[in-house]
Formats: sequence, structure tokens, C-alpha cells
Amino acid sequence: MKVITLCGSTKFKKQFREMEAKLTLEGNIVLSLGFFEQSEGIKTTKEQEKLFEELHYRKIDMSDEIVVIDVDGYMGTSTKKEIEYAKSKDKLIRYYSEITRSSAFV
Repeated sequence: MKVITLCGSTKFKKQFREMEAKLTLEGNIVLSLGFFEQSEGIKTTKEQEKLFEELHYRKIDMSDEIVVIDVDGYMGTSTKKEIEYAKSKDKLIRYYSEITRSSAFV
């Protein structure tokens, strides 16, 4: 059993949910986003954005690996920072595009 944190843009709610289901069905503990401000039209303050960034880094700290939700190759600035953070912590990094291409999906 592994702990896996999902990283990526909040505009990809559908893909986050699909990957959460797939990884959970495989017996993993999946850490994800608390909400999807871009998908759901939720406004956040700069202070909240900084808090969410720190929370996500702590999730990465708790994880064995991260899975990057990179729909059509898209990775924003925050996601790229999360990847670099995960690398600095020697976490395994996998990508949604590779997982969905190489296996039967949910």
C-alpha cells in the first residue's frame, strides 16, 4: 500500500476523480485537492492560495509518490513547482498521460 498525492491544475477535476478512483481501487491511499476552484468557479485570496500551496507540499511530504494530472501535456507554474519539490524529496513521479496510455483505465 502506497500513499500517493495527485498534483495538477484545478481545471482537471474529472481527471483527478478518475485517477483517485483508479489508484484507490489498486489499494493505495490517495491524497488530492480539497476543492477545484477553477472547475467550480470558487474565488480564493492570495493568503488562501499560499496556504493551499503549503498544505499540498505537506501532502507530498507524506507521500511515497506523486501522480501529475497532465491533460494534453498541460502543467501550470504551481504544478511545475510541486514536481520540483517532489524531486527534491526523492519522491517517485508518474504522469496521468503515461498511466492512461499504458493501462486499461477505470
